[in-house]
Amino acid sequence: MDRISVQSFGTLRDGREAHLFTLRNAKGTELNVTDFGGHVQALRTADCLGHLVDVVLGYGDIATYEAEDKFIGALIGRCGNRIARGRISIDGKNYQLDCNDGKNHLHGGFSGFNKRLWEAKPAADGLHLFYVSPDGEGNYPGKLSVQVLYDLTDDNELVIRYEAVSTADTICNLTNHTYFNLAGFSSGPVVKQKIQLFADAWTEADAESLPNGRIVSVEGTPMDLREPTAIGAHIDDDFSQLRFAGGYDHNWVVRDVPCKEYPETGLRKMVWAMAPATGITLTAYTTLPGVQFYAGNYLDGRPLGKNGTAFTKRCGFCLEAQYFPNAPANPEFLQPLLRKGDVWRAETVYAFGVTNK
Repeated sequence: MDRISVQSFGTLRDGREAHLFTLRNAKGTELNVTDFGGHVQALRTADCLGHLVDVVLGYGDIATYEAEDKFIGALIGRCGNRIARGRISIDGKNYQLDCNDGKNHLHGGFSGFNKRLWEAKPAADGLHLFYVSPDGEGNYPGKLSVQVLYDLTDDNELVIRYEAVSTADTICNLTNHTYFNLAGFSSGPVVKQKIQLFADAWTEADAESLPNGRIVSVEGTPMDLREPTAIGAHIDDDFSQLRFAGGYDHNWVVRDVPCKEYPETGLRKMVWAMAPATGITLTAYTTLPGVQFYAGNYLDGRPLGKNGTAFTKRCGFCLEAQYFPNAPANPEFLQPLLRKGDVWRAETVYAFGVTNK
């Protein structure tokens, strides 16, 4: 059996054909990725009884991916998360980006990478996706050439590696927006699933989910998820940050501590999660400084997902490795600045396992 197979995934509005690639490993785990938007469409891994469970939200046809606005499973760029009023400045030159989230820029704007057909090349080390974003696309400066690798290892790791180079100084902050539900994509809300964030602080945000520059300790707040905690345990607490976002939708500062699992790689452990119903665990690592834990507060059941499933409020959670949101407006944050000719690199690993609960 080939490790990577491909099938047609339908025709886009402009007549181009999209494809769905299936990666398989020696344990029988399967990952589906489409070349339209680099969406992770399915991920089937064994539960504690040995049954395969699809643990990511997704859609069954390309037309729905073209129409949807929840970024479900999407490859995000040029800049993940929010930028206040879409304004960036590079060496004193100002640029006005798309404002596609009210008054602000979100996930690359109207020309985001999630709505682009990527060139796909299966290889021995995984599925390579390529896209060249023209100079000025979304009003970003520079022609940005991007390569993203999706790999599914025999250790049940989903590995995502990013590389990008620009012809001009620009902003780059690539990430992935997969929604996980470790009890199965059609199992309903994730509030009983457990989450642990390897972070001692978060970036305080305003009512528009824009960080204001303050990095705040989690101590004594509902943002303290340093020990395994049911997602629903404090999500509706009377706490201003949670009221603003309708629950968890914030950036945590990943501890800058090397992890023993991937020595000398720059990877840091960011999240552990587990579903009691299946025993499936997820441990995530990244080279990036932050992680947006989003608990699906704004999922509204539209459009329908795989098998006609309605993805309603809190039916999935996202773990978006990233530079801190709204960094251009907060110079004290690490900046997602990519200089002309330099190579932007990042890696995130989602490792799956099982526990007896």
